[in-house]
Amino acid sequence: MQHSPRGFDGYVFDLDGTVYLGDRLIPGAAEAIAELRQRGARTVFLTNKPLESRKAYAAKLTRLGIPAEEKDVINSSAVMADYLRRTAPGARIYCIGEPPLLQELREAGMELIADPRVPGCEVDFVVAAFDRWFDYEKLDCALQAILKGARFIATNGDRTCPVEGGVIPDCGGIIGAIEGVTGKKVELVVGKPHELTVQTAIRRLGVPADRCLMVGDRLETDIVMGNRAGMKTALVLTGVTRREDVPRPGTRPADADPGRPLGVPDFVVDSIRDVPALHP
Repeated sequence: MQHSPRGFDGYVFDLDGTVYLGDRLIPGAAEAIAELRQRGARTVFLTNKPLESRKAYAAKLTRLGIPAEEKDVINSSAVMADYLRRTAPGARIYCIGEPPLLQELREAGMELIADPRVPGCEVDFVVAAFDRWFDYEKLDCALQAILKGARFIATNGDRTCPVEGGVIPDCGGIIGAIEGVTGKKVELVVGKPHELTVQTAIRRLGVPADRCLMVGDRLETDIVMGNRAGMKTALVLTGVTRREDVPRPGTRPADADPGRPLGVPDFVVDSIRDVPALHP
């Protein structure tokens, strides 16, 4: 493809904390993305959040002033479903997650097990995801399935999710609970920063990684992923990371997982509105 006359040829945008907070668009987001598209750059939206379908995320973006189609959105539900479809077709799944993820797994041909504690019931994978109705019974179901040999995988490892006014618990806490009772470490987390997710985004853009900019608010997911993939990276300060959290000796964001590396951004900007001014 011909290079964009200014800036990058492809842009991967995180959603929560980068493009919007809750139902409020980050000021300047619509104008910034419209300018990039007008230049001929390709854009894709990438979220670890499995709480809505890709179609619903596209509809939300469109409603907020950023026209988008389902194909423009990648979430951890889609990456998980694609991974299982390719590596374990028809697998029996006990899933801790909300209805959009369950539907994605069904459409991928997975057999969803409602209660693995039933005698004779076998489970191939326990899938953990962001679930706002996680409770003791779900934890027990995961424990019993894993004790009987099920493998343990997850959509994303985020400890918290940024919302207007602060943060709420995310999948990292659910992973921690299951690891705590089973003594088993999660085997695979397919969401950011895993290569499964970034390669999906690069294929969707059809742009070489070194001509792409990853824009996000988390050092340990968005920026790490972009660094590993050979993309340039831009950290925005509208989500969970503050300017003083950018890696320096002896510093980490309060929200960062102490067991995960931090990425080093090529650019640090106040918000998405500053992204069109960035150049390779």
